[in-house]
Amino acid sequence: MKQHIAQMALVVADYDEAVAFYTGKLQFDLLEDTPLSDTKRWVRVAPKGATEFCLLLAKAVGEEQMSRVGNQTGGRVFGFLHTDDFTRDHQRLVSEGVRIVRGPASEPYGQVLVFADLYGNLWDLIGA
Repeated sequence: MKQHIAQMALVVADYDEAVAFYTGKLQFDLLEDTPLSDTKRWVRVAPKGATEFCLLLAKAVGEEQMSRVGNQTGGRVFGFLHTDDFTRDHQRLVSEGVRIVRGPASEPYGQVLVFADLYGNLWDLIGA
């Protein structure tokens, strides 16, 4: 048997600002943006070159979902973005004004830094 996680929902406050952040500042690809109703869209983004996994940007509806925007994991790192060029991507994050929370640092598994997305969700950038 072979299985893989195809996508994971990330609750966002606004589709357009989330798409702008992920495709602009992080340079993810916009895989799909399909209107489902007047207020709901099916929006998928993925890092360049990703083939088996993407993020589904899901607009928060209601007070409970809005309370999760930016803190889906209770303050823990949400995503782990591996890169083939840590220095390039670190410099791009800085030049795009992305908030670096910790690092960069050298760890036994490679270089790592923690950055925050536009809502405050934490991500590791990891280079071998």
